[in-house]
Amino acid sequence: MPSERQFTNIQDEEDDLLQGLNSYRLSLTLPALAKNKNAGCLADKIADKLEDQPCTAASPVQIESYPDLLSECGIDVNHTTEGVVLPACGPHLVPTLLLTNYTRTTYSKYINDSRFTGAGLGHEDDWMVVVLTTSTPGGDFAGAISLVSKIKKFSRISSYPPNILML
Repeated sequence: MPSERQFTNIQDEEDDLLQGLNSYRLSLTLPALAKNKNAGCLADKIADKLEDQPCTAASPVQIESYPDLLSECGIDVNHTTEGVVLPACGPHLVPTLLLTNYTRTTYSKYINDSRFTGAGLGHEDDWMVVVLTTSTPGGDFAGAISLVSKIKKFSRISSYPPNILML
């Protein structure tokens, strides 16, 4: 069992990570990420789908029913073209390791990007998913078509191989 503090519930974990990401961004003189309800819904749905997938960095995360997830979250698949899906996995999702995962890895280029102004977070077992949004009409997640592919790449909505947290 890690010696780091572990979260007592899912909402604490997500709120603490968002607070950490925002503190990090503010230290870089970037604006804080606002909670985005639709992105949060999508992050939750993706985390639910990842729950039974092994925690490996082998390949991009594949979600079969991506368009359905968008629809369930009220995201118009014909509207959203900007955003990024950042899955991470690791045993116990230790808070300091989780924050480091997003700020000191390849994911940091997205966390450091001022175009991203909103975020939604979702968690399931050893998986955390951060979905970043922009304030543009194509990235506000009021509606979404490009999200489908990386979890391939929705025009510019992307998902990447999960970062693995090392203890």
